[in-house]
Amino acid sequence: MLPFSGGDSDLPLVSVVVPAYNASAYIERTLRSAIRQTYTALEIIVVDDGSTDDTAKVVEMIAMSDSRIRLLSTPNRGVAAARNTGIDTSSGRFVAFLDADDLWHRTKIEKQAKALNRLPNRWAAVYALHYLINEDDEIIGLGSSRMARGYIYAQHLKFKYVGNGSALLVRRDVALEIGGFDSSYAAAGIGGCEDLDFELRLAAHYCIEVIPERLVGYRKHPGSMSSDHLRMGKSALEVVRRSIAANPGLPRYAIRSAIDATQKYAFWEFRQARQSDLSLATVLAILRSDPSFVIRLMFHKVLRGIQHSCRLGLTASSSGASSRINRSKFDDQIAHSFIQCPEETSRSRRDRMRLSALDAKLSSTISNRTGAALGQRS
Repeated sequence: MLPFSGGDSDLPLVSVVVPAYNASAYIERTLRSAIRQTYTALEIIVVDDGSTDDTAKVVEMIAMSDSRIRLLSTPNRGVAAARNTGIDTSSGRFVAFLDADDLWHRTKIEKQAKALNRLPNRWAAVYALHYLINEDDEIIGLGSSRMARGYIYAQHLKFKYVGNGSALLVRRDVALEIGGFDSSYAAAGIGGCEDLDFELRLAAHYCIEVIPERLVGYRKHPGSMSSDHLRMGKSALEVVRRSIAANPGLPRYAIRSAIDATQKYAFWEFRQARQSDLSLATVLAILRSDPSFVIRLMFHKVLRGIQHSCRLGLTASSSGASSRINRSKFDDQIAHSFIQCPEETSRSRRDRMRLSALDAKLSSTISNRTGAALGQRS
């Protein structure tokens, strides 16, 4: 891919905000993926959020070879506050967020900045899809292939398209207008889904674009925030509750759809956290809205029990013979072809189409309000 057309002085500056807490194991690889972007008009702001390891030293070492990197050090206040510090001190027209253990493909910012720069101001952000990677940068799975563009608030409440905190590029003035990231989740001990909260506040008032390519390596490892399943489940439920409360005009169907999807997500998180009481309470709530989900859950539990019994006769050597597979690295050699939409169930398709129609109505309402406000001011 050729560099984005024009010299550096012709490009809108993109501020890359990297919140980092005890990230010395990964921060060098993360920053290298930012430095190597084909889009060169960058400032890279690392906010060291009170780390007790060598994060700051590693960043300072890398900054010696690239003047675009700037290190800010703050007391530990959580990822939302760290991102806000980065936004406040940034100078770019656009801001992109990169968590300190994730990776970017070298074309990520070029493709996003080019897409957003040619759209009117009502389009506030653009996201890309992602791979799941492990501690060794190996691809271990695919992020969701679901995607939508335009005014997608009701759809995003249910399908949560963006998927992680390193996928989004946003207009800086809009990020400031909506108040940045909400640090009250961390203060309440349920931090983890602040990026979803930010996305929903964006989506409630603006259009969002998508690059249909996997340009982010989202790292899964025991020390990551997403590995705290109990906190993630609680955080997601609270984010959606607050978003619904902040948008009282949201149609009832969209509310039910969002709550149902988030309860299912929370159930799996609570289950992985081995929180039996919360898992049971959540599945009972789901039972009222989607009994078929609970029936399928019980069926699969019985099936797993049968499969487990059948496996007891296998030897340890045979069961572990194929445990290690050859995995591709997340690097610049990956082919990022355009992604087809995933197969849908009839129910999922109906939900998506109905929510899309609701978004069209909500978008029209917001446009009318904006036009009336502008008319009064003139």
